[in-house]
Amino acid sequence: MKQNQQYTDKRKISFANILLVVGLSILLFGEAYFAHRLHILSAEQEQIKEDYSVANNITFGIFSVDQWRDKLSAVVSRQVKGFSMTKKQKVELQEQIQKQLDGLIDKTVSQFNKPQKSLGGKLKKLAFNSFVDEDELHAMVPAFAKTIITRINSPASTKRLKRIANSKIDQLEAETYDGTSEAFSAVKRHMSSKYHVSNAVEFEKSISKHLNDIRIQTYNYAYAMLGCVLFALCLWFLMRKQIHFQTTLFIMSILFALVLLASGITTTIIEVDARIQTLNFKLLGENIVFSNQVLFFQSKSILGIVETLLGQSKPDAIVVGALIMLFVVILPVLRLLGKGIHVWGNDKLAENKVVRYLAFECGKWDMSDVMVVGIGMTYIGLNGILKSQLSNLNMDTEVLKTTTQNNSSLQPGFIIFVGYVVFAMLLSYILKRNTHPNEKEPDVLDEENLPA
Repeated sequence: MKQNQQYTDKRKISFANILLVVGLSILLFGEAYFAHRLHILSAEQEQIKEDYSVANNITFGIFSVDQWRDKLSAVVSRQVKGFSMTKKQKVELQEQIQKQLDGLIDKTVSQFNKPQKSLGGKLKKLAFNSFVDEDELHAMVPAFAKTIITRINSPASTKRLKRIANSKIDQLEAETYDGTSEAFSAVKRHMSSKYHVSNAVEFEKSISKHLNDIRIQTYNYAYAMLGCVLFALCLWFLMRKQIHFQTTLFIMSILFALVLLASGITTTIIEVDARIQTLNFKLLGENIVFSNQVLFFQSKSILGIVETLLGQSKPDAIVVGALIMLFVVILPVLRLLGKGIHVWGNDKLAENKVVRYLAFECGKWDMSDVMVVGIGMTYIGLNGILKSQLSNLNMDTEVLKTTTQNNSSLQPGFIIFVGYVVFAMLLSYILKRNTHPNEKEPDVLDEENLPA
C-alpha cells in the first residue's frame, strides 16, 4: 500500500514537472522571440544610422569646398541679379565721379602748362590756353557725372554689367572644386533609391520617423525579455518550498540566462553620436546654412567590440579582444553549462572536478559584472568629453552661429546584459545556498531522493 502511494505521488510529481516544463518552455520561446526581434531591429537601427551619418557627414558639408562654392556663388548671383542703385548710392557715386573728373582736368591742365622747350610743345601750350577754359571744364563736370550715372543705370548697361559679373562668377566657380560633389551625388542617389525618397527633406523625415519607431520597439522587446525572466523568478519564489520542482526550475532558468547572455552580447550596447546641428553664416545679408553635420558616429555590441579589436594589427588590441571574448563571453557560457550539468547530471558527472570548478569556483574569473561597470564608465567618460568639446564649438555672433548636439546613449543591449549579470548572480546564490560544498547535493535539487 505504501509503495502504491509512493508510485502515485511520483506520477503526480512527474506530471506536474512536465506541465512546469511546458509552461516555462512557452515563456522561454517568448523570450527567445523577443531577443530575435531585438537583435534584428538593433542591427537595422545601426545600419540606418550609419547611412545617415554617411549622407550627412561633415566631409560632404562644412568641410566640402564644393558645397561652399555652390552656396557662395548662389548668394553672389542673387545679389548681382537683384542689383540696383539706391538714390543715396547714386549721389555718392556721382560725387566720386565728379572728384575723379576734376582731378583728371587738373592733371591735364598742369601737363599743358608746364614749361615747354620745343617749338611744337610751345605751340600746343599756346593753342590749349587759347581755346580751353579750365573753369568752364570744371563747370561741366557735374553734368558729365550725372550723364554717366544715368547711362550706368540704364537697363542695357545694367544687364551688360550683370552678364560680365556672372561670367566671372562662373569662371571662378569652375576653377574652385575639391571633387566631393561627385561622391556626394553618388551617395544621394544611393540613399534616395534605398529609402524611396526624392530629396534631403524627405530623407530626414523618413529616417527620423523610422528610427523613432525602432527605438520604441527595441525598448519594448527588451522590457518584454526582462519580464519573462522576472516571471521565472516569481515562480522560484512561489515554489521555493516545493523540493520536487527545484531541478526543473533551475535548468529552465539556465536556459533563460543563456538567451539573455546571447542577446546581451550581440545587441548594440552603446552609441556615440556627435554632430553640428546647425551652422548659420551670414554673407551679404543672406544666410548660408549647414544642418545635421555628423562629426562622429559609432555603434557597437560587445561582440562588435571584440571583432574590432581582433581585426586590428596591434598586438595589444588583439590581446584585449581575446581577453574580453574569454572572460565576458566564453567563461559565462561555461559557468552556466557547469551549473546545469552539476544539477542535472548523475553523481559521477556532478562530482567531476571540472564541473564543480565551473559551477562554484571560477566565478572570480567571470568578468561580466566588470564589463557592465566598464561600459558604464566608458559612457560617462565619453559623454563628458563630447559635451566639453562640443560646447567649445557653440558660437553666437552677428556673422556666425553654430549649435552642436551630443546624441550618445546606452542602448537596450546594455539593459539586457545588466539583466543577465543580475540573473546569473541570483542563480549562483541559489545553487550555493542549496548545495553543500564538500558533499553530494541534498535532496533539494535531486528528484531521485524525494521524501516518501
